[in-house]
Amino acid sequence: MRLFIREQLPLLLFYAGQMMLIGLWYWLAVPDHAAFTVVYGALLSFAVLLLYLAFRYYSQRKLYARLESSLAEMDQALGDLGETPMAAAVTDLLRHQFQMYKNELYDTRQKLDNHTAFINRWVHQMKTPVSVLQLTLQDLDIEDEAADGMQEEIDRLRKGLEMALYTSRLDKFEQDFKVESIPLRDAVEQAVAVNRQWFIRKGIYPEIRVPADLSIISDAKWLAFILGQVIVNAVNYSIEEGGKVVFIAYGQGPHTVLEIRDEGIGIAKEDLGRVFEPYFTGNQGRQYHESTGMGLFLVREVCLKLDHQIELESEPGEGTTVRFTFEK
Repeated sequence: MRLFIREQLPLLLFYAGQMMLIGLWYWLAVPDHAAFTVVYGALLSFAVLLLYLAFRYYSQRKLYARLESSLAEMDQALGDLGETPMAAAVTDLLRHQFQMYKNELYDTRQKLDNHTAFINRWVHQMKTPVSVLQLTLQDLDIEDEAADGMQEEIDRLRKGLEMALYTSRLDKFEQDFKVESIPLRDAVEQAVAVNRQWFIRKGIYPEIRVPADLSIISDAKWLAFILGQVIVNAVNYSIEEGGKVVFIAYGQGPHTVLEIRDEGIGIAKEDLGRVFEPYFTGNQGRQYHESTGMGLFLVREVCLKLDHQIELESEPGEGTTVRFTFEK
């Protein structure tokens, strides 16, 4: 009703101005009966106007109701809007736009699927030369320092390929996960073992304080990915050799909490609110050229999809704590 009144407001203002002009003309032209004539004419004209507005509103009430209500789904706009020419024209326009939207959405999904398939094939193809490089490095008789440098670059390649693969799979997450009960200590130990080269290279020691009887509900593959991302960050941003990355787990009501604490450079206070944004590296991240700003973003996205909670606390120069909260 409010939309109808706003639409007819120019007509009502025009009608009021017209009545004033006609009343003035009658007052000047017929001075003896001007008052009666003006009032009678105005009432008759107003009654006709009310009949017109009532008919107009009744014939287009469905259109006004649709325009004043919000949509829960796209196809709700294609309902019956009435049989008036205006309602029919709006219905045809909405149907045409909705069909164009579906066509463009289908094309976009096809392009995204093709892109995802390409990334998956490319990553798997790149794993072969990386494996060949790894085997070649083991067979070569070169100095330890050069071997360590080559091994570090190979590990970076492997981590980069892994990130590209999991990033492409994130849009198809619902097709690529399996929820099960996972012993938390086993998951942490496996993640540390997979990334042991990073610990050795940086001279950092893992310390695991996770009770053997704690289990969580998660997906083993995606859990290994998010733990690996946090471990690599914790090791890379450690200040000195001989430092530790501590894994602490404990029960908290119906949940299990896992904290990963490092003794690294920490994160500036002004950056804490943006660490989970894509491509954000922050002041400390710019000191390390290999930082992409995607690690914590992917970790948060995976946690959201698995219904895990993630928090981060940090002080510059005192290290960072990443806290996961899981269902038992």
